[in-house]
Amino acid sequence: MNSTSQPESKAPARRSRWRWLKISVLVLLLAAGLAGAWCRWVWVQVDRYAAIDEAAPADAIVVFGAAEYDGRPSPVFRARLEHARTLYVRGIAPLMVTLGGREDGDTHSEGEVGRDYLIGGGVPDGAIIAETHSRSTSESADRIAVIARANKLRRLVVVSDGTHMFRIHAICAAKGLNVLTSPRPRESSQPDTDAIWHEIVTYTLWKLHLD
Repeated sequence: MNSTSQPESKAPARRSRWRWLKISVLVLLLAAGLAGAWCRWVWVQVDRYAAIDEAAPADAIVVFGAAEYDGRPSPVFRARLEHARTLYVRGIAPLMVTLGGREDGDTHSEGEVGRDYLIGGGVPDGAIIAETHSRSTSESADRIAVIARANKLRRLVVVSDGTHMFRIHAICAAKGLNVLTSPRPRESSQPDTDAIWHEIVTYTLWKLHLD
């Protein structure tokens, strides 16, 4: 009796394990599908914002910082600053704001370097506000909000790399800021895949309040 009943008693357990395995696989496939759809949606948004220039008359032009080398802007930062200066010369806004604090070990902040570069390019000192403490996009948006309230700035044109624009716009909008995006000119017509994936990750972390 024992030899025949033992396999029968194991059958329900095997069926249960198989059922849970199928459920687990379906859950994993669903999660992978949702993650893929989410990444695709963010990719499209990043690419769309990178391709449009919304620059229009505003109260200030805001330049997001990038690396600086011993008081000199990196090529990426210089390209942002030159684009912002072009907007200023066009009369888009009477005020410019440069953003960015110091990295560990630096003696200059990105905001200071940006201000000095613009002054060297002919922008009056009185037309520039240098923010020198922020070290991330979220921190920069916080500082922009403070500066905007203090100076009664209602509409801003923000300048950065094209792939950065979607996240900047989303974070600034979440803080109640009215911003128009104006990316610096692209160096290539090909999409920067690494930069887009970086934005997908950082935007997702921000949405999950993990940044």
